[in-house]
Amino acid sequence: MTQEKTANASGRKSGSDVLKLLKADHARVKKLFKDFEELKEKKNSSEKKGEIVQKICAELTLHAEAEEAVFYPAAREAIEDEDLMDEADVEHAGAKDLIAQLQAMSPDDDHYDAKVTVLSEYITHHVEEEETEMFPKIEKSDMDRQEVGEGIKQFKEEHEEELKPGTSNAARKKGV
Repeated sequence: MTQEKTANASGRKSGSDVLKLLKADHARVKKLFKDFEELKEKKNSSEKKGEIVQKICAELTLHAEAEEAVFYPAAREAIEDEDLMDEADVEHAGAKDLIAQLQAMSPDDDHYDAKVTVLSEYITHHVEEEETEMFPKIEKSDMDRQEVGEGIKQFKEEHEEELKPGTSNAARKKGV
């Protein structure tokens, strides 16, 4: 086995494997949506719901930006499925629109809960497509999942602070 293939094979099993990192993100956001659902019907839960939704928005934004900057370009090259990748881009755009709406709202506003529910459904659909259609193709490709995983980690470390809940949209856009 060549050194490159050995590195690639070991990258598939490492903690920095891009697919493992992305699946961990998916699980974290799924848990946050579940936490939100449990609070939805409780009285006097607006503040807690708002905190959870801000965490959801921050997690999804960082995840989407990391995918768009690091993972999707590598995936486009590795699997050569333009339709699947284009659909993922469009789904990200739709999710970003709902995230922006939620970040501008209060938990007591009309349609707040409905928008969180729609975002959850949107993300559930997107994650299912990634994990059942895109990821298996990546597993069969020659993508260096370790290297791409390291790229995701580095991107997130560089951008995490600006996306924490409570950071203003203006500061986010400026990269402050």
